[in-house]
Amino acid sequence: MKEKIKKIMSLVFEIPSESIEDNATIDVIENWDSLNHMNLIVALEEDFNVRFTDEDILHLLSLPKIEERIQMLTK
Repeated sequence: MKEKIKKIMSLVFEIPSESIEDNATIDVIENWDSLNHMNLIVALEEDFNVRFTDEDILHLLSLPKIEERIQMLTK
């Protein structure tokens, strides 16, 4: 799952997936701004067939949090 999320992040942020560390956050990815955050959320929802709440969207600011939330929603 983590590699699939990294691939999506790579496409949204226009960076190589290899450059995305397992603990990546909004603070370390330069292209992770508010607009790209929403693009990421939409891409994740489509690819994983999930829906995030408004609260989720505000807190999904790292790869570990994204992965954890998707795992919870896809059980």
